Amino acid sequence: MQADFWNDKRPAGVASDIDLGAYRSVVEVFERSCKRFADRPAFSNLGVTLSYAELERLSAAFAGYLQQHTDLKPGDRIAVQMPNVLQFPIAVFGALRAGLVVVNTNPLYTVREMRHQFKDAGVRALVYMNLFGQRVQEVLADTEIDYLIEARMGDLQSPLKGWLINAAVKHLKKMVPDYRLPQAIAFKTVLSQGQGAGLKTPPMGLDDVAVLQYTGGTTGVAKGAMLTHGNLVANMLQVDACLSQLGPDGQPLMKQGQEVMIAPLPLYHIYAFTANCMCMMVNGNHNVLITNPRDIPGFVKELGKWRFSALLGLNTLFVALMDHPGFKDLDFSHLKLTNSGGTALVKATAERWKSITGCSVVEGYGLTETSPVASSNPYGDAARLGTVGIPVPGTAFKVIDDEGRELPFGERGELCIKGPQVMKGYWQRPDATAEVLDAEGWFKTGDIAVIEPDGYVSIVDRKKDMIIVSGFNVYPNEIEDVLMAHPKVASCAAIGVPDERSGEAVKLFVVPREGGVSVEELKAYCKANFTAYKVPKQIVLKEALPMSPVGKILRRELRDIA
Repeated sequence: MQADFWNDKRPAGVASDIDLGAYRSVVEVFERSCKRFADRPAFSNLGVTLSYAELERLSAAFAGYLQQHTDLKPGDRIAVQMPNVLQFPIAVFGALRAGLVVVNTNPLYTVREMRHQFKDAGVRALVYMNLFGQRVQEVLADTEIDYLIEARMGDLQSPLKGWLINAAVKHLKKMVPDYRLPQAIAFKTVLSQGQGAGLKTPPMGLDDVAVLQYTGGTTGVAKGAMLTHGNLVANMLQVDACLSQLGPDGQPLMKQGQEVMIAPLPLYHIYAFTANCMCMMVNGNHNVLITNPRDIPGFVKELGKWRFSALLGLNTLFVALMDHPGFKDLDFSHLKLTNSGGTALVKATAERWKSITGCSVVEGYGLTETSPVASSNPYGDAARLGTVGIPVPGTAFKVIDDEGRELPFGERGELCIKGPQVMKGYWQRPDATAEVLDAEGWFKTGDIAVIEPDGYVSIVDRKKDMIIVSGFNVYPNEIEDVLMAHPKVASCAAIGVPDERSGEAVKLFVVPREGGVSVEELKAYCKANFTAYKVPKQIVLKEALPMSPVGKILRRELRDIA
């Protein structure tokens, strides 16, 4: 199906094409927006608001420091490992302005996961929150990291308030384990030393890699999807086009420079990274960063402070918010947009959300490899629950059979995507790239979909065994590889099982070696080796696992048993 098939199916106000020549890089989008919306708020967090002009100044100082005080060159990789705090956009835009490639890193990663990512990407600099210093110390010797920049929670507060916050985090909440990294430079020092350093923006084009975003792809060990400046700029313009849909009053749904977007999803995850860190740049919107969305009472209290117009979330988060007694008393009169992504939206959740807030939840679809937004539902009454809408402007979808033949409307097949937001490939993995990207630029998603005659797309199954826990990809291969290193495990298999809270959860079947192993022992081992969402929720000990004649474990049979 060619991209123009969907042109007459878009709601009023949404353009069919985007101008790929409008900007030369993400940095150009950023710098133009900072000038245009200079006095408007860009990001708020922990009671501090940065205007676009302040974000421009602070990111220039960060970039200036990197250029003047390190030997990092354009194209070198810098990892950013922080929760949703103001230092995140300062570091990301600062690094991009210095010509570096940003590697987004989950702050909850274990030492094993950090080691793999830092080594695989050849990371030379790391910006991290001091809460994670102990793990950084543990992993450092095995990496090529030369520069450490250490942020603290109170960095951007007034001196007294900052001191109080940092003291509370360290001594009262005991959130900073002991470590020694004397070579680390404080984030505040970087900003003060970089001020007036005279930023020289290196030449960069749309084909240059901007971000390495790690994903398991459709199988196995985490790979870095190379997202170029062109990929990210295209996706910003595509999302902006969708947000230009006309409302009942004939005006665009989202007004430039006037919207307040709530950002509870982690910015290191591609969904929030593009939506809250990148896309809002084009139209000068204000993002309220929620540092700990698991603290639902604190989250609801923060929502009470804003006349918010947009909220990005996923099924688990919507349910947790609605279950809080104070949520229904919030002011939803400005809420125009609730977007769900990352994992399937449950119909009952969407209906309940609409009844409480008056705003429909609309679902889209995307992957790390598509920067990420590939399709989106129209807003308001045109949204169709249970579908992921239609491809965003400039994007084509098709479904194919196992032989690669394109299938007609209404038939199930593997979804393939073509568009300017599709990644350049996997970092230093030409074979893995060739498996998913063909010569014409079609990306094979590994998801099974149906395209209806009216253009709406439904995702009906996953081709591979991937498990999606609260919007995060979990790969059974990774779980099994790590468990097989346990001296008491003979064989094992991981599958996904339905879970009310997280959509899916990991269930692990283990065949112990002679002498046996306890479930408690295995749980402790998993907690030491995996970030929380990968840790199996259920562990079952078995005498044997179902096998094919060639000795392949049959996960499908285990799913049937489960």
